[in-house]
Amino acid sequence: FRGRPFRLKAMKASDISNFVRHSPSMGIKTAQLMTSAFRSFFRFLFQKEELQAYLAASVPTVADWRLSTVPKFLTAEEIERTIKACDRRTATGRRDYTILLLLARLGLRAGEVVALQFEDINWRAGEILVRGKGLIHDRMPLPADVGAALASYVRRDRPPCQTRRVFVCMKAPRRAFAGPSTLTTLVRRAQIGRASCRER
Repeated sequence: FRGRPFRLKAMKASDISNFVRHSPSMGIKTAQLMTSAFRSFFRFLFQKEELQAYLAASVPTVADWRLSTVPKFLTAEEIERTIKACDRRTATGRRDYTILLLLARLGLRAGEVVALQFEDINWRAGEILVRGKGLIHDRMPLPADVGAALASYVRRDRPPCQTRRVFVCMKAPRRAFAGPSTLTTLVRRAQIGRASCRER
């Protein structure tokens, strides 16, 4: 009401939408909470006959579509620190190092790394077959550092097991990763290691 006395019965739908759209910038979750509270408040006033119009319907929604914002990413420097945080003195650390290289150098999705099989690696041509979404398969060149780490892991560190998947659990039961979420945990562990190295 721009400094004038607050008059509830004089409120119009345009007042509400203008207020929501021109509020000081706030997070999406806060804005959604505010508009939800407005709707409840106006429903209550309408039921108590304090308002003649059903203004709850005029409260605009706050959109929060998936992928509507710029995706989060690490800088090149942060990626290198994360990769170096893997303890390559251990078999698990060398496996994690190889996985992080595939994610960082080739830009593979977690699911594509999990799905990688021995048949997908063409050592002579220096390329791998990437099993993407929707049965889409692409061939990608294997950079020298990624190929070296992959060969070292397969020869030295991968425990023997029945699965043809390249990356497996190091502890029993030795089997392929359950899904992409396993790599999320792996990356977080490396980022924690990166943070602790920076503190030291």
